[in-house]
Amino acid sequence: MDKLAAMQTFARVAEMGSFSRAAESLQLPNATVSLRVAQLEEHLRVKLLSRTTRRVSLTEDGAAYLGEAQRLLQALEELEARTAGAVQSARGRLRVDVPAAAGRHVLAPALADFLVRYPDVDVDLGSTDRPVDLVLEGVDCVIRGGLVHDEQLVARALGAFEVVTCASPAYLARHGTPRSPDDLSRHLAVNFFSAKTGRVFDFEFEREGRRVEFPLLHRVAANDADTHMALTLAGLGLAQCPRTTVLSEHIAAGRLVPLLAEWSAARLPLYVMYPRNRHLSARVRAFVDWVVELYRAKFEQLESESP
Repeated sequence: MDKLAAMQTFARVAEMGSFSRAAESLQLPNATVSLRVAQLEEHLRVKLLSRTTRRVSLTEDGAAYLGEAQRLLQALEELEARTAGAVQSARGRLRVDVPAAAGRHVLAPALADFLVRYPDVDVDLGSTDRPVDLVLEGVDCVIRGGLVHDEQLVARALGAFEVVTCASPAYLARHGTPRSPDDLSRHLAVNFFSAKTGRVFDFEFEREGRRVEFPLLHRVAANDADTHMALTLAGLGLAQCPRTTVLSEHIAAGRLVPLLAEWSAARLPLYVMYPRNRHLSARVRAFVDWVVELYRAKFEQLESESP
């Protein structure tokens, strides 16, 4: 029995609560995962997992063993990183999930640089705006905007987007230009709603320390940044959008008009996150550090482009 492989396999089954999901995450046959755990239990002479037709749960001995196993696995990863160096020790398949717009406009164009730096790492890049359960879905890390409420995740800040209120010239020609937030009640919005809860996000403004929210009516709403932008360009309402390079290009070309410049919206923070209790592998550490570096340069570029 390969004790290290058995320990890693047991830890993944325990984290995901499923032999089949762990097998998929580790890219191993189900039978191999079951055999490794069974051999580990036989070697330790204790039952680590309680299995039913519906779920897999830790026994009391299994919970105690898992905590120590995770610490040992993390220590081993750190030892390898210190001894071999980050480039040499970062290897294996990395599963990442990012917002669709970030995947299309930021990560995909830059990912070749990461693959050159870390030739032994393969990347599965998921691009969605829906919430992802990192443990259950076997995802190593995610990039997400907004405040972090999940205490099970470690979050590293990447920066914060300025949020711009804007509309297309065609919409403004039909409905007029709002001069203050009080004018918004006479307008339609292209609203953004949460893919997790369905909650529609109100327009927000700050001025001289005063923060106000305005719920706007909408005919259309979206939960994807690129779709939200496309609907705004189509003249279907006012929108509040993060000032990305794409938005700056639309404004510079006159396709969108910034509004209410004296009223700023709260900035949108962006984070890269990974599970708190899963040992941080060299490949995840390498990717997180690379993403922090990538977005530092991106936000510096955005600041220089801001009027």
